[in-house]
Amino acid sequence: MASIACLKTVLMEGVPMANTSLGSGSAPQPVVFFSLVMATILLVALAGNVVVCLMVYQRSAMRSAINILLANLAFADMMLAILNMPFALVTVMTTTWIFGNTFCRVSAMLFWLFVIEGGAILLIISIDRFLIIVQKQDKLSPQRAKLLIVITWVLSSVFSSPLAVGSPRLQIPPRAPQCVFGYSADPGYHAYVLILMLVFFFIPFLVMLFTFMGILNTIRHNAIRIHSHPDSMCLSQASKLGLLSLQKPFQMNIDMSFKTRAFTTILILFSVFTVCWAPFTAYSLVTTFSFGFYHKDSFFQISTWLLWLCYLKSALNPLIYYWRIKKFRDACLDLMPKYFKFLPQLPGNTKRRIQPSAVYICGEHRSVV
Repeated sequence: MASIACLKTVLMEGVPMANTSLGSGSAPQPVVFFSLVMATILLVALAGNVVVCLMVYQRSAMRSAINILLANLAFADMMLAILNMPFALVTVMTTTWIFGNTFCRVSAMLFWLFVIEGGAILLIISIDRFLIIVQKQDKLSPQRAKLLIVITWVLSSVFSSPLAVGSPRLQIPPRAPQCVFGYSADPGYHAYVLILMLVFFFIPFLVMLFTFMGILNTIRHNAIRIHSHPDSMCLSQASKLGLLSLQKPFQMNIDMSFKTRAFTTILILFSVFTVCWAPFTAYSLVTTFSFGFYHKDSFFQISTWLLWLCYLKSALNPLIYYWRIKKFRDACLDLMPKYFKFLPQLPGNTKRRIQPSAVYICGEHRSVV
């Protein structure tokens, strides 16, 4: 009993050390800088994802199956920015969780709910691209996309809801900027963390990696076929080979960057997902199984940096849509002055009309928008 009491004393003394190192008076400038960076991530994630949701909601032409899935991904990121980021930001600035134990558990449940949902949507999109490009099967309609969204939200709720009722118990800050998995010797605790990491990261990552490798191999094979038979390949054949996007007049010696643009956008989203979430996944596993790592003096700083690296993904996604997808970019330029009155109306955005481009393929004249 004396040894247990001694251990508790050591742990209680270790908490303030981990907590004050980030916000100590000796280094205020890094804290201010880091807070500004986090506030920027929060604002970009909120504004960018709101615009994406508005574009798909208000424009019927944008409600394709893939855009509905992207809008749902943006909604999950937007809710993460509303219901999680502000409280983590306050905790980093004050180095103290001031919102109570109950809300800490609820915020952890919401965090994993939105995170699992985002991973599931990326998984669905990658499988859809694989079926279209590799298997030549386009089965995802807007109705099926909506059904899959409902299913993923239900499953995400099932996996995350135990956290709200304290099963398993989470470590309440100040050891981290929000409720996180801490060290435990309980096998049930270990099993839940492992299942959650498998569902949210490892299984989606492996499946998406497999689909992207298959897509890359198919695109490379199809490029060889097109360059080997430029005179016999027509537009319908090219579209069946996964070369569906047409944005400007072209001959059949289409260069690789043009042919793979749509797929490259999804690959970029997958890369951002991996870079932002792989460190946090490893951190959560090590924290759960390693007593020494969880009680390091630098644990608060480590958890803060890795947590906001995860939040960075929510801010990058809408920027990727704007950069890579012309329809999103055009719609964004139209909507921004409408909802943000201080922005000037850009010339040519109102009632923009895309002129069709004429192309000659296989001896036929076609108009492509």
